[in-house]
Amino acid sequence: MALLTPTRPYPRWFDWIAVSLVFFVAVGCTNSEPEPDDGRPLVVATTGPVGELVRNIAGDHARVEVLMGPGVDPHLYRELPADTEKLGRADVIFYNGLHLEGRMGDTLAKLGRKKPVYAVTEVLERDHADQLLTPPDFAGHADPHVWHDVGLWAECIPLVVEKLSEADPDNADAYRAAGDKYAKQLTDLDAECRERIAQIPSDRRVLVTAHDAFAYFSKAYGLEAVGLKGVSTEDEVDLKHMQEVIDLVVHRRIPCVFVESAVAPQIMQALAEPCRDAGHDVYVPSSEEHQLYADALGKPGSKAESYTGMIRANVDTIAAGLTGKLGGGQP
Repeated sequence: MALLTPTRPYPRWFDWIAVSLVFFVAVGCTNSEPEPDDGRPLVVATTGPVGELVRNIAGDHARVEVLMGPGVDPHLYRELPADTEKLGRADVIFYNGLHLEGRMGDTLAKLGRKKPVYAVTEVLERDHADQLLTPPDFAGHADPHVWHDVGLWAECIPLVVEKLSEADPDNADAYRAAGDKYAKQLTDLDAECRERIAQIPSDRRVLVTAHDAFAYFSKAYGLEAVGLKGVSTEDEVDLKHMQEVIDLVVHRRIPCVFVESAVAPQIMQALAEPCRDAGHDVYVPSSEEHQLYADALGKPGSKAESYTGMIRANVDTIAAGLTGKLGGGQP
């Protein structure tokens, strides 16, 4: 990429990012207070989606605790001393895998030599590798955001059932029954997503987000995914790519671009001014109600505090944004 010189000044949107952009530094927190030890197995999950997967299968037969609470970016997360202690007490640990929890990799590997530690996506690597996406900017690794494809995420259920049953064989039948019930819920949710997204006019199905977290969602439900950054939120914004996205939004008359809950909103707000200068007024949601949940579940009361709630909240926001129903736009 050519260097910018005094005779070719930085675009105004780059100044906005340089001055205003502040990453949301992940602060470790759990979704709830630790449950007292009552003799049930303690199962620790790293992220909200993984925790929801485990909770729906474990039911009342295990205590399930989650390390990363609402708004916590797993790409940037480092465990706190309290997390290390909790992981040490866990009977079973589940994590996403596919390098999502990159900074926790060494910790999880060490714990795996002492106790059961499982990546829920290992079953996808083994049995559904052809459905995994491998973006060129992710060092040859698969995109880890698999939970946004509800049907693909449901394929992780049997592994969780199997591993919980191994740890707690007395309740194996209950885990299998709960797994079947949750699989049915996700099958219905997957169909619901397809139906909702299909109602968006085909020329409007362009999903522009801060980082490339929605490739699985877009592939599954018929959208074109465009991220300003790559798969990880640690990636830098490329100036040439930023301009390409601005040109696309203007040329395609995309009515809305989307802010993510765990990424500073300035990066998307910086798109608006050059689009307006080019004659297109793109809407950038400013309220938490209309943000997308890319890497974490929502806060209590957000309607996105569960996995199914998060997916539905995202679909509602995307459908409203791309049909011009957010910000007073026209369909």
